[in-house]
Amino acid sequence: MAKLQTLSLENQPVGEIEIDDQIVETPYHPTSVKDTVLQFMANQRQGTHSTKDRGEVSYSTRKLYRQKGTGNARAGSAKSPIRRHGGVVFGPKPREYRFKLNKKVRSLALRSLFAEKLRHEQILVVESLDLADHKTKNFKALLDKFQAEKCLIVVDELPENLVRASRNLQNVHVLSHRSLNVYEMMRFPKVIFVKSALEALKERLAK
Repeated sequence: MAKLQTLSLENQPVGEIEIDDQIVETPYHPTSVKDTVLQFMANQRQGTHSTKDRGEVSYSTRKLYRQKGTGNARAGSAKSPIRRHGGVVFGPKPREYRFKLNKKVRSLALRSLFAEKLRHEQILVVESLDLADHKTKNFKALLDKFQAEKCLIVVDELPENLVRASRNLQNVHVLSHRSLNVYEMMRFPKVIFVKSALEALKERLAK
């Protein structure tokens, strides 16, 4: 069993948390991490983009001018894609970007990324994050003690004071361990876990 120090809000060690060797010793798997991030980003796309082709543009169907004798190139329709405001050739249409990924691949990606961040000392564990107030200034001073200007904070439940104190900080994101994913972990160089959240996440990582 590997052991991680748990810290107080003053950045002082106050205890330990055990993590299975199976999790800690997982080698980094860049392919599964990449595939999981791609799936997450694809699933966020609405796919509602749409353009009109020459059959959908609202124009008269009459011939613009006679076929011969004008000195111009032949033209049969104002809807032609080569004319201004004409239809679009092979333009985007509404489509679904979502794709499935094997559950074992997603689990491997999260576990290997967690282990990699542990090896690079990019994960901190705090006993609790019970804030006395919701002032952003005080919360920013707290993060400065952990040298975490840009970080992801993972909690068990979302306390109102923590949510309100962090929402004006562009480089800080707070979420529940139930919503933790590879994409969010990749975005931030440092991840701060509340001890109770990491205890709950261990069961998910061990699968």
